[in-house]
Amino acid sequence: MEDYREIINIGILAHVDAGKTSITEQMLYKSGVTRSLGNVDKGTSQTDWLPVERERGISVRAASASFVWNNTRVNLIDTPGHSDFAAEVERVLPALDAAILVISAVEGIQAQTDTLWQVLQKLQIPTILFVNKIDRDGADIERLNEELRLELSAAILPMQSVNHEGRPDVMIRPLLSLDGSFAADQDLAEQIISRDDELLGLYMQEETITDKAILTALIKQLSGQQVFPLLYGSAKYDLGMFELLDMMVYLMPKAGGNPHKALSGIVFKVEHDKLIGRVASVRLFDGSVSNRDSIFFPGRQLSEKVTQIRKLLGQKYEDVGELHAGDIGAICGLTAVRAGDIIGAGGDRGPITINTALLTLQVHPAVQEDYPALVSALQQLGDEDPSLELLWLKDERALHLRIMGLIQLEILEAVLEERFGLKVSFDEPVVIYKETPAGKGEGFEAYTMPKPCWAVLRFLIEPGKRGSGVVYNSAVGVNAIAAKYQNEIERTIPLALRQGIQGWELTDLKITLIEGEDHVMHSRPGDFAIATPMAILSGLQQIGTTLLEPMLSFTISAPEQMLGKIVGSLSKLRASFEAPAIRENKFTLTGIIPVASSLDYAVKLSALTGGKGKFVTRFAGYSECEENIDRSVPYRGISPLDRSRYILKARKALQ
Repeated sequence: MEDYREIINIGILAHVDAGKTSITEQMLYKSGVTRSLGNVDKGTSQTDWLPVERERGISVRAASASFVWNNTRVNLIDTPGHSDFAAEVERVLPALDAAILVISAVEGIQAQTDTLWQVLQKLQIPTILFVNKIDRDGADIERLNEELRLELSAAILPMQSVNHEGRPDVMIRPLLSLDGSFAADQDLAEQIISRDDELLGLYMQEETITDKAILTALIKQLSGQQVFPLLYGSAKYDLGMFELLDMMVYLMPKAGGNPHKALSGIVFKVEHDKLIGRVASVRLFDGSVSNRDSIFFPGRQLSEKVTQIRKLLGQKYEDVGELHAGDIGAICGLTAVRAGDIIGAGGDRGPITINTALLTLQVHPAVQEDYPALVSALQQLGDEDPSLELLWLKDERALHLRIMGLIQLEILEAVLEERFGLKVSFDEPVVIYKETPAGKGEGFEAYTMPKPCWAVLRFLIEPGKRGSGVVYNSAVGVNAIAAKYQNEIERTIPLALRQGIQGWELTDLKITLIEGEDHVMHSRPGDFAIATPMAILSGLQQIGTTLLEPMLSFTISAPEQMLGKIVGSLSKLRASFEAPAIRENKFTLTGIIPVASSLDYAVKLSALTGGKGKFVTRFAGYSECEENIDRSVPYRGISPLDRSRYILKARKALQ
């Protein structure tokens, strides 16, 4: 591997079809990693190497690429742009030092663009914006710059000027020199100076400020998310690529970390190799790891031995044998690893949620004999993408999945057939509702027969604030219920709340253990695991539950003359919204809308406005359903309310 002084870990993010994979291919080609330029349309790109990605021309999985530019090792992660694969982006974000947010010059800010921007801001990840496809008909840089400043940030600073956009002869001119070959543009220099107290003082005193000082200030401001440099180009026609590479390496913060500290990192991706099994893509924050070392996973309380360490480039790799603080690599030999696992101390970068699975469905093998193979395949895919949330009811031979959207479903069907040779069918997806206690009450269970068993429990069940989740406390001392049994109760609570009396997961409630007892002779931990769901469900049956439905906050922008039609269409979908803001013959409307009534609204809005309307949404939590809406579903499996059969089943006495 080439010598290099510094490392930078960069994610490239965008709304689908903005051109980020084409930009990645240009970087690999220009840095000498590839001998020919990969093409997304032709299915020859290095980072979109899965068959389903090449066939459909979209990124499904995050892909790592490593190269050297200007004596800096760049670990670039190309991420999926479609919102259905937002979970893949979520797992990548904690591994990044910086990001490139790609925006189409014609489409501008799109739904996923806005979502990604908000998350990058929340995580305080230094970001360069790159406007791609400036050669396309309809590109309007002045309009787009104004849109970016209004909708994203006033601190977005163009680093270049553009002439003849929307034409094949489009040109870009730099406003700031990295090598001192020309003086910085006056307006850009003043914007940078105004954000630096020391330089501003010199400027007010009419002192000379060098371009080097301005560049130093820009680097500091980018690192602190005070400014966001904006660059332009066209990946398809190799315009602005050198400038992006130079700016990226020169301006963006480099990876930190101490190789002599205790091992600390995160697994942001898991793949399966046919020969060696699981391959974990890892970002190390501190410490070092080599072949044959053991890695400790605190969340699993297990250690696993490393057999090989690779640098990945799509489907190709280089065996490097060791990985140090600040770097990214692929580790082999970790048989139980899952995407999202923390390594050692883990650092201070936790997971972030971009999107939430709001649809559920059942999946069936085309051939019933393939049922065990389908279970195994989905479990393997669940290790790679934990957001799938597989619910396997073995006795009922039922497989339930949670998904982000219909595109994810199409990809899943293709992957199961291409990779595992399994043909499947899916039930119609349904929106995931939730339940919460309708009031305050108690749940009691005395599980003392048939012996040997003894677990007596009484819970106080109360509704919680919306969005509070599940809060559990014990007011019972260890003399009444031993600590090992109380630990089993607490472990079982989330399992007991997976299905309520209306068939949906329980949320926004407070559960307190207020009474109970064990038996010195007859009690076992499993007794409390059996009694806990029976006590809670019996209490909820007496109290009753309120159905909650998922809601989206939305922003709609469209030409002013279409306001009446759009407001009328929203009213039929149970949406609530604020008074519209009107500016330059366009209106912006913000509000809240149920997921159930808006699944296909983006398509309807496009048809209603002739493609001129923009519909941006973000998950806004759960709220109470209207009283006339009933979305109850049957309990999957044997309900704890069917006490006798449930006990027999739990004790493996029921076939």
